[in-house]
Amino acid sequence: MTAFLQPSTPSAREPWSRWQRVLALVLTLAGPAAFAQATWVQTPYQNPKALVDIYLDHPGKMGAALYWVRSLVNPLIEPPYSMLPEDMHVIVLLHGTELVTVAKKNAARYEDVVQRMRYYASQGVKFKVCGLALNDFGYRLEDMQDFIEVTPSAMAELVHWQNQGYGLITPVVTDKKLSTDEIR
Repeated sequence: MTAFLQPSTPSAREPWSRWQRVLALVLTLAGPAAFAQATWVQTPYQNPKALVDIYLDHPGKMGAALYWVRSLVNPLIEPPYSMLPEDMHVIVLLHGTELVTVAKKNAARYEDVVQRMRYYASQGVKFKVCGLALNDFGYRLEDMQDFIEVTPSAMAELVHWQNQGYGLITPVVTDKKLSTDEIR
């Protein structure tokens, strides 16, 4: 009985300790999953037809909304896809407070956003503004940047392009309360 109460010690006949056996069992049961990682998938993207519907409650959020355009366009113009602007059909429709960012009189205030939109326009992205919203804000055609097209109605435009087979992307831009490092 006293041998039973004594702590076990490895002997010459027992090459593995109890902890080594437990660890081996755990690793065996966990199997490859313990060492698994994510898999990169190279989706065979085709020429996109996308309508990005932007309606923001504050023009200061336009920079964040443009990251949605970046996430669509940049991977497609870079290898391995290397699509040309004429291969992509991307429309960005503005009809909220963000339309003030494309008014010429606000160019200095929204310089970074306008430069980014101008870059994407050079990559074939079309930027359109709702004519009803344009009037609501008291703007005229000549008040808009030269890469802007004004349409009669954002709602009619949304229906039109979806009927043409365009996929609808609606950016959600919230107030960021935590940095990426804080939640990582």
